[in-house]
Amino acid sequence: MIPTIKISLVVLGVLCSVATVLPLLPLRDWWIRAFDFPRLQLAIMLGLILALLGGCALYSGVRRTWVAAGVALILVASLGYQVKQIVQYTALVSPQAERATREGAEQITLIVANVLIDNRDASRLLTKLRAEQPDLLLAVETDTWWREQLAVLDADYPYRVLRPLDNTYGIALYSRLELIDPQVRYLIEDDVPSIETRVALPSGAQIQLYCLHPRPPTPFENLASTERDAELLVVGAAAKRSPLAVIVAGDMNDVAWSSTTRRFQRISGLLDPRIGRGIYATYHAKFPLMRWPLDHVFFSEELRLVEMRRLGRFGSDHFPILITLSHEPGEREGHEEVPSADLEDRVEAREVIEDARDKHDPDSPK
Repeated sequence: MIPTIKISLVVLGVLCSVATVLPLLPLRDWWIRAFDFPRLQLAIMLGLILALLGGCALYSGVRRTWVAAGVALILVASLGYQVKQIVQYTALVSPQAERATREGAEQITLIVANVLIDNRDASRLLTKLRAEQPDLLLAVETDTWWREQLAVLDADYPYRVLRPLDNTYGIALYSRLELIDPQVRYLIEDDVPSIETRVALPSGAQIQLYCLHPRPPTPFENLASTERDAELLVVGAAAKRSPLAVIVAGDMNDVAWSSTTRRFQRISGLLDPRIGRGIYATYHAKFPLMRWPLDHVFFSEELRLVEMRRLGRFGSDHFPILITLSHEPGEREGHEEVPSADLEDRVEAREVIEDARDKHDPDSPK
């Protein structure tokens, strides 16, 4: 029985190690990029496998062979790599984005909610909105039904950008604050909208806001991550060029620790409030063992974190996320090192964007 258990554990451990290595390949195929997501789950599995193999060795007697040593080394190295990726999203490292320090500074509160197009109970989300009273609501997967249900917000949120769609990529932005020059843009795919606008604070200061929900790489949609990656990088480059404080928010269908999201951060120079604080997994709301952070808010160094919370379930497969930021343009010092791009990042970003645009619009300007 013990040899059978050991063989089964070794096979499972090797599969977990393969799943650890696959995302390191410079390929965009959906089945490779899928292994970017379950790093925490893989780390837990690898830890359990090593513990159980150790228990089996103690029970049946330790046999030191090159094969056993090689397997143990592979599993330990895989576990170490996964832990290295995850540990940044714990209190064991310094936060990348600093807490607010200036009393009386203007604040802005945003809720990001993927409503799930098949969710036909809007009351639970509306209850949360009444309790939290955010300045802005970004809702994605909104169709005509959701537009009708959220119409009760119109009186309190006079500034709106609405693009309901039946393809799960509808998007809606509701704001108490004035929106200046709001635009719905189709950055890569002609059926996947995003929103670009400036938000006017009561003092007259403005914040540049980008709202995204790119299509993920799956066997049922895009077979590669090219379109998703390109949309993130296009917005990252625009954020870097903006002279204003910047917020980028949305369901980005990517995890915080993926190579694409990290390149997006370096290209944009934006901060991730999760680093040094927690994972804040927002998907899947109904399966606790399979959760990862897909809904994000990144922001520039002129902004500081007041509060970030994952709110409770409301019938969607995503949890909403709430963030309050303080606008402190004279307090740039204090953040951990702001991400910056090198030549390799810029070249790779340009290649990804060109590949995506060639695929969807071969005549588009490069």
